[in-house]
Amino acid sequence: MRNLIAKRTPCLWATVGILWVVLLNTGYIGPVQAADSRKNEKPNILYIVADDLGWKDVGFHGSDIKTPTLDKLAENGAQFDQFYAQPMCTPSRATLMTGRYPHLYGLQTGVIPSAGKYGLATDEWLLPQLLKEAGYTTAIIGKWHLGHADRKYWPRQRGFDYQYGPLLGEIDYFTHAAHGKRDWFRNNKPVVEKGYVTQLLGQDAVRLINGHDPKKPLFLYLAFTAPHAPYQAPKVYLEKYKSMPDQNRRTYAAMSTCMDDEIKNVLNALGKKKMLDNTLVFFQSDNGGPRSAMFTGEVDMSKSTIPADNGPYRDGKGMLYEGGTRVVALANWLGHIQPGHRTNQVIHMVDIYPTLAKIAGASLGKNKPLDGMEVWSAISTNGPSPREEMVYDIEPFRAAIRIGDWKLVWRTVLPSKVELYNLGEDPSEKTNLADQNPQKVSELKQRIEVLSKKAVPPLIMQEIKGISKRELFGSVALPGDDKKLEMEP
Repeated sequence: MRNLIAKRTPCLWATVGILWVVLLNTGYIGPVQAADSRKNEKPNILYIVADDLGWKDVGFHGSDIKTPTLDKLAENGAQFDQFYAQPMCTPSRATLMTGRYPHLYGLQTGVIPSAGKYGLATDEWLLPQLLKEAGYTTAIIGKWHLGHADRKYWPRQRGFDYQYGPLLGEIDYFTHAAHGKRDWFRNNKPVVEKGYVTQLLGQDAVRLINGHDPKKPLFLYLAFTAPHAPYQAPKVYLEKYKSMPDQNRRTYAAMSTCMDDEIKNVLNALGKKKMLDNTLVFFQSDNGGPRSAMFTGEVDMSKSTIPADNGPYRDGKGMLYEGGTRVVALANWLGHIQPGHRTNQVIHMVDIYPTLAKIAGASLGKNKPLDGMEVWSAISTNGPSPREEMVYDIEPFRAAIRIGDWKLVWRTVLPSKVELYNLGEDPSEKTNLADQNPQKVSELKQRIEVLSKKAVPPLIMQEIKGISKRELFGSVALPGDDKKLEMEP
């Protein structure tokens, strides 16, 4: 059936999409108007990001975790087999917001910690600023994690008309706090309320849509904190997975299903508002699921099992292997995206900026030179992606790059290590071909050297250096008891 649909015209895709809406109106998703009535208007954009979701941890990738809403969106939209993000949260979100690789502005290493004072450079022209100039109402509901210590980094100062949720990278799902300090805001003002974070975000997105004027296009960046640690879920969702023996996997699954339900509620709201037919829905994880306690977050997981599953891909969050960077992703837009197709085209998160600019009719020019490429054909019809080269990351101590199917992972600190993989033949990165292909290794190393000349030193390392200098060279470590000191020989 998929092969048959792939050969048909866009008109047939619209017809199939309309039939899907009829089915959805039987109870799965709320009432929606005909598909063609808003075709000439700027589309609404609902961009959904999950946090630390494993590649395999959705139903349409064969998981035992129930994600029926995402499965339906994937079934009637586009699934991406080679969609890439940065290996960690802050770099990925910065990449989406700027259309530029994070080594260009110092966010390539780690994430902004809770006590971190730096943020995404204010001279970058961000995606919400771009879309706002194009006539969009812009809103972020959910996690920001691009700067919190100074208000100049906050979302409302960076192009969002509306903001709700946390600014940090990790909070308790019930107290909304990190290290005893509440991190919950609406439009720059602290909010005190009860509720489970994932459900509060979904409810606020519904509220925003209900109050939105459909005559004006909406860009809603819905950035869930789920299923990032700490692993916490409402009892009703834990009951759905009581047969799972591992507690962390059970809770992680419950968190993911709760997120899926909230996405359904948001789609219902768009349908009832008669906006869904003209809405591009995009979903992705911000990086691969963590496979090491080192990368689960600030909560200590060193003595616990790590629940995320990246399927056939090596390692996970924080690493430059495929498990850390190749992420679950889908797109759905009634009548505009060929339903039911899977694309193996290489697309990176950095490509979203120019692609949304095209769809929205936004003018580029205020932004700095983009690394992203416009990939709408690859998304909508499985057309060829223009992306031949992809940068996984450029850091002082490691780097990875891909050209065609060849991928080089280079650890530069001693003892150094070079790994070369042919992803076309070995997507699981089991066989290091570096010794057999010295010329290819040299070629990719040279390219990394060129790219590194434009890199800005990681801001987190500069901050750590400053703290360490103050502690190590600005104080003295001697016994504090003078009497005991006098008794020493």
